[in-house]
Amino acid sequence: MSRVKTYITANEGFFKRSLDYLSFMFSGFLAGLFVKKPDVVIGTSPQFFCACAGWAVAFCKRKPFVFERRDIWPASIEAVGAAKSPRLIRTLEKIELFLYRRAALIVSVTHSFKTELVERGVPAEKIAVILNGVDLLAYQPQGKDEALATQYDLQDKFVVGYVGTHGMAHALDTLVEALAMLEDDGVVFLFAGGGARAEELANDVQERKLSNVVVMGRQPKEKMSAVWSLCDVSIVHLKNTALFSKVIPSKIFESFAMGLPVVIGVPEGEVTSLVTKHQGGIVFEPENAQQLCAVIKKLDNDRDLLGQLAKNCKIAAKEFDRKRLARRMLEELQSLTASQ
Repeated sequence: MSRVKTYITANEGFFKRSLDYLSFMFSGFLAGLFVKKPDVVIGTSPQFFCACAGWAVAFCKRKPFVFERRDIWPASIEAVGAAKSPRLIRTLEKIELFLYRRAALIVSVTHSFKTELVERGVPAEKIAVILNGVDLLAYQPQGKDEALATQYDLQDKFVVGYVGTHGMAHALDTLVEALAMLEDDGVVFLFAGGGARAEELANDVQERKLSNVVVMGRQPKEKMSAVWSLCDVSIVHLKNTALFSKVIPSKIFESFAMGLPVVIGVPEGEVTSLVTKHQGGIVFEPENAQQLCAVIKKLDNDRDLLGQLAKNCKIAAKEFDRKRLARRMLEELQSLTASQ
């Protein structure tokens, strides 16, 4: 494993962010050329230009190219308004389709992604679906981390955790509206993570002078299980845009592994079906703060329901063990290289 130098910038503007992505594409491509005798080259998306670098290295090395599709990119940047030029979006889509055609194998992290690709003319036989998962050794049910709970005064509070990216797709203003409504109910919202909307969220909370919220910011990976332990339930939320019905936010699996019921506001689709199937949480309408409040109050007041959902989460987590999913990925790669 090696690192490459890139132009680093916060996700606060399309132009600067694009420079960040492009710089990695070029530096990643150059670094890839010096890797000796690879059997296969894998490029991932997002971000999109990683996959471009992967294809270029595979082409130069004359090795199979595997496109791991982890998000709806570039369509998602159009959905959240990060890019508004139709010409730019169409150009990126042409590059995307070029990469699909050149890939010897496409690994999709949702079944919905595969269905969409087949509808766009990609042969189904070269698409494998391997969902995201979780390291069950790193994430498992545990009591509240005493030091953190004391630091943030969360020992005896019902804590609703939003852990992960604070991005343009997540409509965090809905969560702020909900916590304002719940300020007198003894419910505390915990935000941990960073992203394009992190500063805006912190400012909004401060301007409203809300007392029932903890904004922790970005945390190191080794501290995440302790952060999760502070929560009684987790929130997963995305904008009410049809495109997001196809995604499965990976934080779902960490929440399951920690035994935390999921309060999920995502357009009805694959992830809502997953949570419903495993009875690991409650679905509410995305961008509906009143529904969110009702669900949180229900879980706070019905601890038997909360306990049953938590039990279901722990059972479901075994299905998404990262070790098992990694073996599936390895089998797909071995099958590919054996056929070359």
